[in-house]
Amino acid sequence: MKVDPSIAAPANATTQRSSAPNATDFKQFAALRRGAEANDPATLRQVARQFESIFTKMMLDSMRSASFGDPLFGSDQVDQYQGMMDDQLAVSLSQGRGMGLADMLIRQLGGGSQVSESGSADPKPDSSEMGVDEAQKQKFIDQVLPHATAAARELGVDPRAIVAQAALETGWGTSQPADGSGGSNNFFGIKAGTGWKGASVESGTTEYVAGEAGTERARFRAYGSLAENVGDYVRVIRDNPRYADALGTGADVRAFANALQRGGYATDPEYADKLVATFQRVSAQLDRQTIAASAPANVKGFKSDDAAPIPPQELSNA
Repeated sequence: MKVDPSIAAPANATTQRSSAPNATDFKQFAALRRGAEANDPATLRQVARQFESIFTKMMLDSMRSASFGDPLFGSDQVDQYQGMMDDQLAVSLSQGRGMGLADMLIRQLGGGSQVSESGSADPKPDSSEMGVDEAQKQKFIDQVLPHATAAARELGVDPRAIVAQAALETGWGTSQPADGSGGSNNFFGIKAGTGWKGASVESGTTEYVAGEAGTERARFRAYGSLAENVGDYVRVIRDNPRYADALGTGADVRAFANALQRGGYATDPEYADKLVATFQRVSAQLDRQTIAASAPANVKGFKSDDAAPIPPQELSNA
C-alpha cells in the first residue's frame, strides 16, 4: 500500500512512541495547554497520565521519607539526583497501561465515557448480524479483503482482523456514515476531528456514557473510494501513539482488539469482544469458501436413478 510521504510518520516515530517523556522537559506542558484549548481528546489522556505520574511521585517520596537514608554516603547532592531519578521513574511508570489511574480519570473527566480520539461510529448492539445473510457477508469479504491484506502488511496484523473491524463498523457493508451530501466510503467509522481537512459527512452514531448507549450526531471523514479509506485507516492506527500496542500483533486478534479499545477507538465497553466475535465469523466464512472452492466439480454419482439400486456383486467359486 502506497502512503503519501507528506503525511507519513517520521523515521523516528517508533522511537518516539516507545520512549517516555522527559520529566524535566517543561515544553510539553505548553503543548498540553494548546491541546486543552482545542478540546483535543488526546490531550485528556496526556493530562491524565501527567496526574498519574504526579501521584506516583508522591508515593515514591513517601517511601523515601519513611526510610532512614544512607548514613555513610548520603548527602544533599545524592538526594537531589535521587529526586530527579524518581521524577523520571514516575513519568515512565505512567506510560503504556500505567497503574490504571489515568484510565479512571479519563472516564471521569469524559463524563463516564471512553473518549474516542480518531473515532469510531460505534455500531449498534448486534447490528453487524441483523438481517445479513451469508451471501452478503461473502460479498463484503470479497470487497474488503484485498485492501485489508495490503493494510495488514503495513500494520503487522491479521488481515481478517481488519475485515472484521470493517464488518463490525458497517454491519457487513449495510450501513456507513452518510448525509444529504452523499455517502462516505467510510468503512471504519473514522470521525472528522478538528485536524481533518478533507470532505466529511454528518451522521448519527451510538456513543456510550457511563456504560449506557445513546445516540448523537457527529462528523465523519468521507473518502472517494474504499482504497482511500483503508489508506487513511492505516495512518490513523500506525501514526497515533494511542494505538501503538495494536501494531505487530500478528495473528493475536485479541491483543489487536484490546489495544484498540484501550486506545479509545470506540466508546463501546464491549468493542474488543465484538471485534473478536466478528473475526471468528469472518474466519468461518472464509473456511466455508475454501471448502466450496476445493470441492470437485461435475462428478457423477454411482447411481443415475434412485429407483434402481446398485446390484450386489455376484460371487463365484471359480
